Order: sequence, then C-alpha cells, then structure tokens
Amino acid sequence: MSKKYKQPWPTKAVMEQIYDQHLWGGHDFDFYSGEGSHKPEIIKPYLEKVISFLKSYQNTLEVCDLGCGDFNIGKQLTPYTKKYIAIDIVDNLIERNKKLYHEEHLEFHCLDISKDKLPPVDCVILRQVLQHLSNSEIQHIIQKIVDYKYIIITEHIPSGKFTSNKDIISGQGIRLKHNSGVDLIKPPFHLKVKNQTVLHEHILPNENGCIKTILYTTF
Repeated sequence: MSKKYKQPWPTKAVMEQIYDQHLWGGHDFDFYSGEGSHKPEIIKPYLEKVISFLKSYQNTLEVCDLGCGDFNIGKQLTPYTKKYIAIDIVDNLIERNKKLYHEEHLEFHCLDISKDKLPPVDCVILRQVLQHLSNSEIQHIIQKIVDYKYIIITEHIPSGKFTSNKDIISGQGIRLKHNSGVDLIKPPFHLKVKNQTVLHEHILPNENGCIKTILYTTF
C-alpha cells in the first residue's frame, strides 16, 4: 500500500512560490515554466507531433490546456484549433498571459484543475503537470478528464524499469528521484481508454530519464 502524504501547503500556494522564486529557473523571465517548456530540442519534436494530430482534424478540435504555465507551448498550438482554453492555478500568471496573448478563439482561466469544474472540449492537454501533483489530486483530475475524447499527457519518467505512481507531496519536485513516474493506466489510477499511442519520447542525457507524450482516446 502506498504511503499517504499530507499536503503542508495548498497546491495553489506551492505553485505561486515556484513562480515567485523562479524555482524552475528562468531568472531573466517574469514567469518561467522550466526547461521542458523552452528547450528547442525538447519542445520542437513535441510540437510537431501534437500539431500533426490537431491538423488531422482540420483545425476543428476544441482544446483545453490544463496547466498552461507561461504559454510558450500553447501559443504555438492555438492556430490549429477551433477553440483553445488555457488554464492555470496561479492568478498572476493567468493575468500576465491575458495581457500578452490575444486571439479570438483563445481564453484564459484561473482554476484548480483538481477541484474546479472544467470546460467541455474535445481534447485536453496536460504537459508535465501531473508529475508535480500528489496521487490524491491526480485521482480527482482523472475523474474529470475521462469525459474528454482525447487526452494528451506528457510526463518525465525514469529510463528503464521503474515503479509507477509512487505518491509525493505536490510541489516543485517530481517522482524521478524515487525511480518512479506517473502512468495513468496503472494502479492506483486505472484510467480506462479505448486506445493509446506514444506520440513522442525524448531521451534526456546523463540517465535523467525521458519525457514521454501519450495520446489517449477514451471513446
């Protein structure tokens, strides 16, 4: 049985601290969502695969970006969607994004995706979001995203064999140092899907694991 962790701070406060103190780097930026959202060798092949998927539906999909961060990724996906709703838990970050990015079919909302009601769309994107959350919060999110036909999940996981879904306290770190990573198909999550396809897998240097993107089709 997995160890249960008590969250010392609300996740919202944790994420605000991460951005305020630049715990993910990017001290020259006002907000910075980490190297995984900025390094060209990481984001370019990811964008190619996701854009290819979106274009296959001729820009007719409505998309919800759960944990949009500084929007360096999302801004490059919006041209290929019918509607793009970007959500994050940090108020100041969402207000900043609203000032910087303006498109007729683009919306920004400040929500806690584990607690608040999510908009009805065709596809949800969670890019390196779940890896920072406790299993309890992930469970709450899964209960909502099963209503979406397409789920695009990106997670940083160890290379080789690892134990999935070891619990953590929500925050800056991820499960990698525990030789673990999030796998929604495996216990305790048991996400039920019709099909799953690995869109992209980026191997990181120095045995630092890989960043894997999977497209789940639920119905």
